[in-house]
Amino acid sequence: MSGDRIESAVQRIETALARIAKAADSAPASPSAVSALVVKHEALRETASNTLLQLDNLIEELEK
Repeated sequence: MSGDRIESAVQRIETALARIAKAADSAPASPSAVSALVVKHEALRETASNTLLQLDNLIEELEK
């Protein structure tokens, strides 16, 4: 997987997360529910970023 493909995957994840955040913003929710969603959103973003970094490192090692 090239760097371009990884970047494309990250972009798709970011776009999906933005859609989730937009949907959450449009739905009436209590402030605590929104806060919980933001925390989950950030955790998901961090997990996705870390996983993609691990995959990138693995691919880099395999290409050596």
